[in-house]
Amino acid sequence: MSSSQDLLDALDPEQRAVASTLRGPVRVLAGAGTGKTRAITHRIAYGVATGVYNPTEVLAVTFTTRAAGEMRTRLRTMGAGLTQARTFHSAALRQVRWFWPKVYGGEPPQLIDSKIPVLALAARRNRVEVTQALLRDLASEVEWAKVSNVRPDDYERIAAPRGREVGGADAATVARVFASYEEVKRDQGRMDMEDVLLCAAALLSDDERVAAEVRRQYKWFVVDEFQDVSPIQSALLDLWLGGRDEICVVGDPAQTIYSFAGAQPAFLSDFTTKFSGATSVELVRNYRSTPQVIAAANGVLAGGTTRSVTLRSQSPTGPEVIWHEATDEVAEAEAVAARVAELRDAGVPLREMAVLFRINAQSEAFEEALTAHGLAYVVRGAARFFERQEVRQAVALLRGDVRAAERASEAGELLDPGGDLLEQVRGVLGGMGWSTQAPAARGQARDRWESLQALVSQAEDFAATATAERPATLAAFVAELDRRAHEQHAPVAEGVTLATIHAAKGLEWDAVFLVGMQDGSMPIVHADTPAGVEEERRLLYVGVTRARKHLWVSWSLARNPGGQARRKPSRFLDGLRPASATDRSSGSGSGGGRASRRTSKKAATCQQCQRPLASSRERNRGYCADCPVPYDEELFETLRTWRKEQAESQSVPAFVVFSDATLEALAEVKPTTRAALQGINGIGKAKLDKYAEELLALLA
Repeated sequence: MSSSQDLLDALDPEQRAVASTLRGPVRVLAGAGTGKTRAITHRIAYGVATGVYNPTEVLAVTFTTRAAGEMRTRLRTMGAGLTQARTFHSAALRQVRWFWPKVYGGEPPQLIDSKIPVLALAARRNRVEVTQALLRDLASEVEWAKVSNVRPDDYERIAAPRGREVGGADAATVARVFASYEEVKRDQGRMDMEDVLLCAAALLSDDERVAAEVRRQYKWFVVDEFQDVSPIQSALLDLWLGGRDEICVVGDPAQTIYSFAGAQPAFLSDFTTKFSGATSVELVRNYRSTPQVIAAANGVLAGGTTRSVTLRSQSPTGPEVIWHEATDEVAEAEAVAARVAELRDAGVPLREMAVLFRINAQSEAFEEALTAHGLAYVVRGAARFFERQEVRQAVALLRGDVRAAERASEAGELLDPGGDLLEQVRGVLGGMGWSTQAPAARGQARDRWESLQALVSQAEDFAATATAERPATLAAFVAELDRRAHEQHAPVAEGVTLATIHAAKGLEWDAVFLVGMQDGSMPIVHADTPAGVEEERRLLYVGVTRARKHLWVSWSLARNPGGQARRKPSRFLDGLRPASATDRSSGSGSGGGRASRRTSKKAATCQQCQRPLASSRERNRGYCADCPVPYDEELFETLRTWRKEQAESQSVPAFVVFSDATLEALAEVKPTTRAALQGINGIGKAKLDKYAEELLALLA
């Protein structure tokens, strides 16, 4: 058991402030990697060690069983092992099972494992035809409605203003199925996970004896990941407190990425308003990542409206962030696999590397590339591409068409092959619901379409690269799919993690590859409101802060090899990445580029002497190293000196202020107004507001 002073001595100043503030409401704004779990577990242990807390009267609440288990382990080693550390659902279920027989008599409703079977019955009662994808989307929507305190009778009225949409079902249909779902559960004497929270809240609201007993049991509350709290969880927490204010909440506004599931970060941001006089502490010392990674993370947030802490790295300097532009997704995956092999050879274990993307359908190209390089991998949070239900079904149907043609040929029949390969593939997938237009709604229907679209893209690529030895036939294409599936599905003990950024929340690796970081994927195309786009920015921030030492950020200009280069790097990378082939003229919004005379493609010849450019740096800049630079060199050095002063005052690397390419453009164009400044690639609104006056003075 640690002494009370030892517990405080193990913490940094901000963590110590959290641990030593034992009474009254406390809000902790904890940036990524700042040791929030360490701070709150030491707070509980310090309270127990000093006699302020009875450990059996403390309830620590978090969102995952893994996080709750980690808290219990830490508390046990510090002498506070009797403290209850549970998820919201676990704590509520324990109370429901204990109090239900005393209040209502008999056993509580049976907890269901899945909403899907009950929803299927509810849909049949309403004569609604559903697919597995639609059922999964309905399950997600019912979950959102219940944690948001939206009843079936209110759903149709509320759905549109809240931006709720389910592909394949209008709001009225969702409301009817939702109502029938509740009826089926009641008839069967069952409850879902959201009912657990609702039942616990009802018990405390309806019976003062229950409320009094719970409040006698728990006098001190700690809530982790408070930015993810939903309305029903907030209501239950208020009932546990019963008007008291002995609560400590911990969260990070910049890691609010689950609003689609009912999370409302306003509970965190408005905490000091709800509890007047609350103590607020910021944890800003990041112990996870290098200064280079933290500079990129701070830079991502700087361009948006989310207000969070500015992280300060406590780690030694590390390698620079790699920003990589690829011609297509295949080339991007190949580059990632090659870099993974380099890091492995340099001593980084495969289990300490992760490839993170926006949606699961993006994984297949990286599965293929890693397999081709002999690099083991594991897919987290989803099945591997060829194991996904819709992909297996599609391949089975394509194989069925091939066998039908073979049987007809053996029987001497003439069977119309149905056109070229692409027509056949599109025809089969069209029968599964695929169309050329993506569903407007997000969710399982959109994920299913993305998987089928990936197969269409593979068929297009296969047809474009056909040879006499490998003709563009359906049989040859199915054989190619079988080869990929066989090679990619070998069991592995450990390997590179492939995951969506959402699935990577709470995890960390030595090396992180953020891939597919082009507009349309990041932010995702259906993020069509300012709030939606800002949540995508926060999602990218979460991805960046998963990296300890090595960070790779890449995007591709086209989906398939030989495709038109229509994509642009994510707008969130403006001002962070160096100049690339996609930088447009002023006003395009692409960051880190040159002035208006840059073309939309990498220059092949010097704009001054017209000689071929030898290196990628020369091609990015547009002129060769031997030619006179096109900008005012004296002004450029003045700007560099100013940038160095800014970087030192902010404790960030110089490129976070402005890249060299942006300074070159300033020294070349010499803008004299705010509007002209904003026309320089790499100067967005945030940097304009921050630096405009000083820059205009220097340029004058």
